[in-house]
Amino acid sequence: MARAPRSPHPARSRETSRAHPPYGTRADRAHGRDRDRDRSPAGPGNAGSRDGGRSPDRARRELSQNFLARRAVAERVARLVRPAPGGLVLEVGAGRGVLTEALAPYCGRLIAHEIDPRLLPALRDRFGGPHHAHVRISGGDFLAAPVPREPFALAGNIPYSRTAEIVDWALRARTLTSATFVTQLEYARKRTGDYGRWSLLTVRNWPCHEWRLLGRISRREFRPVPRVDSGILRIERRERPLLPAAALGDYHRMVELGFSGVGGSLYASLRRAHRAGPLDAAFRGARLDRSVVVAYVTPEQWLTVFRTLWPVRPQPARPRPAGPRPARVRRPDTPPRPDGQND
Repeated sequence: MARAPRSPHPARSRETSRAHPPYGTRADRAHGRDRDRDRSPAGPGNAGSRDGGRSPDRARRELSQNFLARRAVAERVARLVRPAPGGLVLEVGAGRGVLTEALAPYCGRLIAHEIDPRLLPALRDRFGGPHHAHVRISGGDFLAAPVPREPFALAGNIPYSRTAEIVDWALRARTLTSATFVTQLEYARKRTGDYGRWSLLTVRNWPCHEWRLLGRISRREFRPVPRVDSGILRIERRERPLLPAAALGDYHRMVELGFSGVGGSLYASLRRAHRAGPLDAAFRGARLDRSVVVAYVTPEQWLTVFRTLWPVRPQPARPRPAGPRPARVRRPDTPPRPDGQND
């Protein structure tokens, strides 16, 4: 009996075909080129491009536009933003104004940015009345906007294809108090350790920013309906960083060395720069096994390792004596200055 010809595409096993979140030190080290920005549920595209005569459907895909459909969902997100009373809020991607409408009662001033010029007339009509005098619609690319000098909160149903860029902008903004984003669920879970693994970006910024996953939004709450669910990601700047500013550079270098992947374990990577004795003590203090893979080390354990390897003891400032500074007295054996003037 003749055998049936073998398929040129062998069947994939259950284990290999199962979907896993994308991790890896290479992707984390190149966060500026994060693959998440190219993984838009509405299709690939660049949210920074202009209309240029494209069809509305093509423009929507290229701008990664999936609008919130229900006011109740927008109200839920707005309540989680929690801006300071009378404070400033910046919205990324106002879209059709559903989240803008929900945010308006919670802030003293609201600047809603929208890159799509086709949506701007309707937004300005909707928020142009006296009831929304504190709301301003700003056209253009949000990433080109200046950082406010005053403290502000950031919020938005952000384009999935530009999540990495917008998060980077937020982390660099010195006056940011918090950022609350509706973004791709996979990205939100990855950055908050919800998979049980931690990324370089989160660990590196943990001393100054707390990352939390506040909830999940079904894909059916958007129009058009994307292919994946969304998550509510909260990034909050700590009022008091967990490390002194003078220690952050050393902490960043240690984290980047740990995520280098050399040796296959965190211990092996850090061993390149530290003696075995102090490193063993640091791992014992953090309750880490020497074989642990870097992705499974929590931010708190990173801080324990760092504090053991670099003990940080702030020096108290010396009190300055009251009154005028005493005049300097020239020693008798000190020769006069060439110009004939003494100190």
